[in-house]
Amino acid sequence: MAHTLEFSSEELLASHKVDEPLVVGGVRCHGGFLHDGTYVSPRTKVRAPAIVAWQEQHRKDFGAEALHIPVDTWPASYPSVEQARFLLHNGVREPIVAMLTRIGTVEGFGAMIRFLAPPDMQPFFDDDLRGTALDHLSKGLVEAHARDEAGFGEEAGHDRMWYATRDIAFENPVTEDETELMMQRIGIAFGAAPDPHGARQRFVPKRAFEDLDVGLELLISTMLRVLFVEVKAFHTFAWAEELLSDTGLVAGDGDAARIVSYIRADETPHVDYLRTALTEMRDRTFIGESGRRYPGNEIIEPMWDRSLAESLGLFEDQNRAATVTELEHTLSSHPKGADLLAEFHHLEVAGADA
Repeated sequence: MAHTLEFSSEELLASHKVDEPLVVGGVRCHGGFLHDGTYVSPRTKVRAPAIVAWQEQHRKDFGAEALHIPVDTWPASYPSVEQARFLLHNGVREPIVAMLTRIGTVEGFGAMIRFLAPPDMQPFFDDDLRGTALDHLSKGLVEAHARDEAGFGEEAGHDRMWYATRDIAFENPVTEDETELMMQRIGIAFGAAPDPHGARQRFVPKRAFEDLDVGLELLISTMLRVLFVEVKAFHTFAWAEELLSDTGLVAGDGDAARIVSYIRADETPHVDYLRTALTEMRDRTFIGESGRRYPGNEIIEPMWDRSLAESLGLFEDQNRAATVTELEHTLSSHPKGADLLAEFHHLEVAGADA
């Protein structure tokens, strides 16, 4: 590993040998445990040290650190742990069940990233890309990401792991039909099969650089969007681990919270390879379709700023609206619905003033 920056797809998709597989609710999930009980994320035997090696080489070649954005750039999860506990104390489980279901469904959409990376990134750059994360996007990195999120073969990925978390904590609270209705209420097509054409159509950005290959611009836009989702998700992990470890409120003796901790560990290489590849783009020279050269920072930095603003604005608003929609739907038939809704919102105001 220390002597090369070039890896095959098979290497980047390789997993550690584990002593015990991760089995949740009778379903074999990816990852597993070493003899001492340590959880090991899937497909990280070569992928994790490779990312470190690419970062070190970039630092040596360009004197620049990988792009980084702290999780506290985003507000804490909504609803707060206090608000969620209030609902559960009052027997109102549906909004929390819906939130966990929504997370799992969105995780499954992560499989679509595999359709976006072109087989060869070199034609888009003036610099030699050999020995970079950028050159390995289609050589295992995005495929590993897709498999982590949506599973592969008989092994379940994060989508089903979040559903298992929900089912353990709330003792199989919904049927598939009820899940589909729940997702329809908040505007998500549940159970849709990954579709390369649909993925590209859905994520086509408003063009920022007309001279840039449209597929490349789509890839960069998606990488940024996914990166910010992944970083913000660490708020969600903290929220879920704290809430689901409360054995007085949820079932499973803390097993649901432990599953979330495994998912959290799996997400770290996603953040690292995305920010590494984006950094490599920033510090290199793009070639436009006209043949014109563009400094990478003139492409990446404005796209970064635009995507971050979207993440902090539009996407935050959408997530909050989805939670409120499900809460209002649930409380509309509750005898104390109006009072519970008022107290729920009051807890947010009180928390902000504390």
